[in-house]
Amino acid sequence: MISRSAHPASPLRAARPARAALLRLVACISLLALAATGCRPRETAVEAARADQTLHLGNGAEPGDLDPHLATAYTEFNILIALGEGLTAIDEATGQAVPAAASSWEVSGDGLRYVFHLRPDARWSNGEPVVAADFLFSFERILRPALGSEYAYMLYPVRGAEDFNTGKTADFTSVGFSAPDARTLVIELASPTPYFLGLVAHQAWFPVHPPTILAHGRIDQRGTAWTRPENFVGNGAYRLAAWTPNARIIVERQPHHHSDPAVGVRRVVFYPTENVPADEAAFRAGQRHVTYDLLPDRIATYRAQSPSPLRVDPLLETLYLRFNTTRKPLDDVRVRRALALAIDREAVATAVLQGSRLPAHHYVPPRTGGFESTARQPHDAEAARALLAEAGFPGGRGFPRLELLMNTDDLNTRILSAIQAMWKRELGVEVALVNQDFRVYLDSMKGLRYDIARARWIGDYDDPNTYLDMFLTGGGNNQTGWSSPAYDRFIARAAATADPAARFALFQEAEALLLAEAPIAPVVFGARVHLVHPDVEGWQPSLLGVRRYQTLRIAR
Repeated sequence: MISRSAHPASPLRAARPARAALLRLVACISLLALAATGCRPRETAVEAARADQTLHLGNGAEPGDLDPHLATAYTEFNILIALGEGLTAIDEATGQAVPAAASSWEVSGDGLRYVFHLRPDARWSNGEPVVAADFLFSFERILRPALGSEYAYMLYPVRGAEDFNTGKTADFTSVGFSAPDARTLVIELASPTPYFLGLVAHQAWFPVHPPTILAHGRIDQRGTAWTRPENFVGNGAYRLAAWTPNARIIVERQPHHHSDPAVGVRRVVFYPTENVPADEAAFRAGQRHVTYDLLPDRIATYRAQSPSPLRVDPLLETLYLRFNTTRKPLDDVRVRRALALAIDREAVATAVLQGSRLPAHHYVPPRTGGFESTARQPHDAEAARALLAEAGFPGGRGFPRLELLMNTDDLNTRILSAIQAMWKRELGVEVALVNQDFRVYLDSMKGLRYDIARARWIGDYDDPNTYLDMFLTGGGNNQTGWSSPAYDRFIARAAATADPAARFALFQEAEALLLAEAPIAPVVFGARVHLVHPDVEGWQPSLLGVRRYQTLRIAR
């Protein structure tokens, strides 16, 4: 009898242990490979951008609108400057007007007639040519009373523009625009306007694509679908590729623009966030090239680094408070002046903002277009208390509890909390801080649904008029309810005055009246305090805070 163990093993049975060992080895190698892959740091957005030339930008609040004739916020213009362009653009380094949709122009000797010659290669993002008639359509649109554009007044230097916008005439041919041919646009002014070439670079002067506007509604209809990514047609260097509300807006280089598509960043991703620390954290994590802002208590940390991504750039800006003069007790100039005089602007600038901004005792920033304000709104707590007592509220007794409106923002909270404490300490006045989403906040300001509101103004062009003509009676950006015929006359006379010294003298009178009647209280002058990654090439200080993205590049 032969024992079972004496039988030779079959080839199949002999292979099983070897195969199992091999499978175990392969599994171990695979696990090691997976572990290695899992431990490898993932590529950041900034690192990936070196290959695909994508610029990642923090952009503050969510845009309220991307219609250039309805947008009003600086954060909106940051995006619109990629999607469209006016007859001119502003050179970042000099602040001066340079050719854009127009390649050249002539100005008459009396400064009243401008002839712009459109680029022969000017194209919309759908490839159609940009012609002079497109500009005529666009100018009529923004001036149509039914559109209700807050920025329609930007076209008022043009002969007849104000009459058309205010409904005094319904005949657009009476306005000083004409197009002798498809490439020529003639603009006739009511009076010489020394800043006009810079003015026409503003978004209010951007053309819109007539067929697109009319495909989605009337010429003067608000809130149509034309600004959705699938519908948007613009004449800028980029096209609107995606818009995810409160997450990101993506623009991509479009091939029909007259600039060289091979030069500059190919794509820009805008991240709307009012959370300043979160924006900084994204920068540190390699998810942003540029932050929108930086909290003051972080400045010292970055200044201690070498090299530092910190940039504190000059900016033509004033942060101020608006008083709703249609509501009691703010309809009393003594109350407004008391609140304005009780603000210690030096303390805000140094203690709160760590010296990153300058205190603002007047409204027009220093050296705006060569203008230096002489009027002042000083810090004088004793005079403030006397004015409040004279108005019937000695020591703040009987003063109603007011609300101070602001958009949700860490920096706003810090500044306004300090002012809230000053009013309590110096005047015995209680003011509650109220936060609103940026879109809601803008609507509240426009509808005068507030008591006091935080505001900021970045100049649209480098001239004092960009600040002072805001507060004309009924002005789209007045938003205080304040009206002064004397003030209106000063601004109107300045607009009609060619002599620079005489013009500035009228502006001095106007600002003195504005500060004396105090529908506003300036707090600090601006600066662009932000972080810029060293990969971003060409990012230079811009006095007006805007830049053309096709001039930037990501280092490889």
